[in-house]
Amino acid sequence: MGDAAGGTRLRIGHDLLAAAARLAAGGRLGPAAPGAARPPGPGRPDRLGAGLPRQRERPGQKGGAATGPDPTNRGKPGTKRHVVSDRNGTPLAFVVTAANRHDSIAFEELIDAVPAIKRPRGRPRKRPAKLHADKAYDIPRCRRFLRRRRIKARIARKGVESSARLGRHRWVVERTLAWLNQFRRLTVRYERRQDIHEAFLSLGCALICFNAVIRFC
Repeated sequence: MGDAAGGTRLRIGHDLLAAAARLAAGGRLGPAAPGAARPPGPGRPDRLGAGLPRQRERPGQKGGAATGPDPTNRGKPGTKRHVVSDRNGTPLAFVVTAANRHDSIAFEELIDAVPAIKRPRGRPRKRPAKLHADKAYDIPRCRRFLRRRRIKARIARKGVESSARLGRHRWVVERTLAWLNQFRRLTVRYERRQDIHEAFLSLGCALICFNAVIRFC
């Protein structure tokens, strides 16, 4: 048994040396062994290719449109969502800005974004009769904006009124923001593109409106 095994090893070694010699002499690979994998061919044109600029090229890169240093989170890049709702907490419109932008900057755009609401009688109503807001909107520009549109302003005045008096009204929109934060895609902003983030935010508002319709039906 020992001699036979040794002879087998010698024959295998001799065959390997002979194959290496033929490869060196011919300068090319020999024929593939039966059952071996075929060499890779040319790539298909519809496979992976060059992506769009700034899309998935650097996964660790942060930032994007409508982001800025968040003063409440140690200056980390963040996004602020401005939402206006009715008395039941149903979202009517939203605006996305950087976290370091003041709330009053998006005030006019937010009110003008409220869509027309159909009523059983008369023309669709686009503007509310009264608007409740906290001290962040106690700015003459915001009050003049509401006055031109014949909207009664119920805004807490700085140094005169306490925001606690608006608690029974303000908690409604705070609850709406909490509803939006229940969606995992909105709890943390993953998208660098603003339009994609706003699309998910629109979907979240639509789901809240759908739940409100089911609840009141």
